[in-house]
Amino acid sequence: MAFSKTNRRNKIKKRIRKDITGTQSRPRLAVFRSNKEIYAQIVDDVEGKTLASASSRDKDVTSAEGNKIEKAALVGKALAEKAKQAGIETISFDRGGYLYHGRVKSLADGAREGGLKF
Repeated sequence: MAFSKTNRRNKIKKRIRKDITGTQSRPRLAVFRSNKEIYAQIVDDVEGKTLASASSRDKDVTSAEGNKIEKAALVGKALAEKAKQAGIETISFDRGGYLYHGRVKSLADGAREGGLKF
């Protein structure tokens, strides 16, 4: 029997997380994508703390016009600004089992434009 979409994503997610971990010097940017929204957070896995977060439900992104891909880019830029305020410049990108395409790619590009280095 074939995997369902969520089981397949969880399998890929475990395979990715085996190699990518967030440290104090290089935290992990974790992405979660729902049907309507996109969420991103920068995590230090050693201490188990979220250092910065942004989502498409934030006020500055919600008020913006555009489709979901454009809003994902705004989330990436907002997260990059929050990361710079926290003193974070380099990160590891965790796509969360999603394909690096569409909204996930747009978020990553927005974070790069904001000044984060992957």
